[in-house]
Amino acid sequence: MKLILAVVQDKDSNRLSEALVKANFKATKLASTGGFLRSGNTTFLIGTENNRVLELLNLIKENCQSRQQMVAPISPMGGNADSYIPHPVEVEVGGATVFVLSVDAFKQF
Repeated sequence: MKLILAVVQDKDSNRLSEALVKANFKATKLASTGGFLRSGNTTFLIGTENNRVLELLNLIKENCQSRQQMVAPISPMGGNADSYIPHPVEVEVGGATVFVLSVDAFKQF
């Protein structure tokens, strides 16, 4: 058995959640916040059998697409602000960060 931790951007969360239900995967959703852009994310905890891991990873990949987004840089806290340039920059957001963990035991009460 494997535990999949998938951190996805909130924009992809509902689409992935619906796809998981259709494919008969059970998941727990947790609200989370990204550190770099301080934007909303959703972390999915998904338990599955070893033989369905590839199917699950493909499902996540199909429903969590990366995209370009303009963001205003965060001003420096303390320190020298002379080199700070407050121009928006384009960054890649979205997609998914996925961890696949082995599970020694699973109990449901």
